[in-house]
Amino acid sequence: MERDKSGKVLHKFKYTAVRDGQEYTGVVDAVDRFAVYARVRGEGGEILSVERASGLSLGTLKALNAKFSTIKMTDKILLARNLGAMLGAGLSITRALTVANKQTKNPKLHMILQQVASKVRRGDSLSSAFAMYPRTFPKLFTAMVQAGEEGGNLAEALNSIAKQMDKSYKLKKRIKGAMIYPAIVMFAMLLIGYMMMTYVVPTLKKTFEEVGVDLPATTRVIIKISDFLVANTFLSLLIMFAFFGGFYYLLHTRLGKRVFDFILLHIPAIGTIVKELNSARFARTLASLTNSGVDIVTALGITAKVVQNTYHREVVLAAAEVVEQGEPMSASFSKREDLYPPLVSEMLAVGEETGKVGNMLEEVAKFYEEEVDQKTKDMSTIIEPFLMLFIGAGVGFFALAMIAPIYSLSDSI
Repeated sequence: MERDKSGKVLHKFKYTAVRDGQEYTGVVDAVDRFAVYARVRGEGGEILSVERASGLSLGTLKALNAKFSTIKMTDKILLARNLGAMLGAGLSITRALTVANKQTKNPKLHMILQQVASKVRRGDSLSSAFAMYPRTFPKLFTAMVQAGEEGGNLAEALNSIAKQMDKSYKLKKRIKGAMIYPAIVMFAMLLIGYMMMTYVVPTLKKTFEEVGVDLPATTRVIIKISDFLVANTFLSLLIMFAFFGGFYYLLHTRLGKRVFDFILLHIPAIGTIVKELNSARFARTLASLTNSGVDIVTALGITAKVVQNTYHREVVLAAAEVVEQGEPMSASFSKREDLYPPLVSEMLAVGEETGKVGNMLEEVAKFYEEEVDQKTKDMSTIIEPFLMLFIGAGVGFFALAMIAPIYSLSDSI
């Protein structure tokens, strides 16, 4: 139960008000209805209706739905694009937020936009209002909005945000799409292997026991595994889930993420894609921030959070330290050409000499985005031979282990 500074209990109220001829709704925490009236009047609005938002009412159910729903990247892209278009057409920020709020179908984003609009009406800047919701609007988003506000080109900044997020989203989607095929194959292999171990092997085991044939070591190992899976089905499934859960947990630890990133960088073919993908993200993000007017040190700090590979992130952070000391950031990238290709440091050096870092980085981003796009399209062709070898080895091992005793039996007859 929340309380105000004086210790009074705060209740949630939903209200409808009008300001400058525009009707809008909002949700606030207040001591009573009089406090809601005073707050809205202080914002320059006039209350049309106010009601207590409590109990299992429709409003409460909507609030619960908004709390547990997720906001997709496409929703954020559409929001930035629509806000940029409306501000460019001459609408006020509050009017643009009201229209965007009516257009959105996402309940969580709808609730957040209501609160953002309320903060803006009270005099807060759009960037500071967005900054109150860091999980929805990351630092990259709010920094570019703030730069647009300070530079007087907010509409242009929002359009740049939409383009940047759209590029990142499409690139990420292509990577995920390329991994669907091997993921399906591996899942099918695990499922078929489990079915073979729990249904086929026990049948063959009975045949071997009835005949009394001597079994090779590989066959005995497979039978032992099968016996364990059949006798301990629940435990085996629990171990499997614990294994994948532990792996997922390790990936989210600092050491586990670092080890996984190191392995990715040294896998043939995959390592090249990882390097070019992180180079594209670095270049695209830093170009968007610098072109929006964000200072280079702040921009590098934000970009480091967007770059996912640990080793690539360290280079960006080192570049930020170098820039603070008055040295060119291209020097940091030229020292780590094992992570960032030479094109990155060369284009950065040209950009620093000509004062067009943003333009040079955009060219780098376009180049590596196209490279990653092409290589992800060819990824299935690259991975398919390795998958076939892996499947063939697994099937061959199983076949030899289980069929060899049958052949030895037929030879002895």
